[in-house]
Amino acid sequence: MTGEGELLGPQEAARIREGIAGVVLGAPDGLAESLEHDPEGYLRLVAATRTGAEETSRLLREAVQGARAAGHSWDTVGRVLGVSRQAAQQRFATKGAGAAAAGAAAGPGAPRRRVLTPLTAFDEMPALAEAGLEGWHVVDYGPLFHVVEYSGYPWEHRRVPFAIGTRHRRMEAEGWTQVGPGSFPWAYYKRPLRQDGRGEGTERDQNS
Repeated sequence: MTGEGELLGPQEAARIREGIAGVVLGAPDGLAESLEHDPEGYLRLVAATRTGAEETSRLLREAVQGARAAGHSWDTVGRVLGVSRQAAQQRFATKGAGAAAAGAAAGPGAPRRRVLTPLTAFDEMPALAEAGLEGWHVVDYGPLFHVVEYSGYPWEHRRVPFAIGTRHRRMEAEGWTQVGPGSFPWAYYKRPLRQDGRGEGTERDQNS
């Protein structure tokens, strides 16, 4: 497995860096212009850069979880990051299916839950499709697992590249509900299926 320098070309890496810098400077209103004459602008630049660093750190953590869900070992992930397997695991390991199973074991009267595991990025959606037809819908997820809850009626699930803005609003209008905040690069949605096998939003969409 190659490292970061071989997975990304120099121009690709440069575009990413330039894009991040451009967003940090361009997102806050008037920040770039204020740096010409306003000392306060440099404090706003620090605040904007801190926000950008926190977000890229979060995206890196979720990207590592995604690589794990795609079946890559901690040794492989560590080589891409330029650190040891132990360092990568210590920094990025999150709750696993075992912790999720403990959380899914609720007391009497609580909704029935179970953990689907092990799952990878390549087989999780077929597993959710099968569970959804049996009345289960996803309520939590993490690397290599999904927690599903029983409802007694069928559901459908969808995974899309991070849903923001127009796409998110369109899916909500079609009856989809986002599950959790998403896990970069994916956002997960669910909606009940009607008895005819179509999603709740289908008839409304056709009549609009």
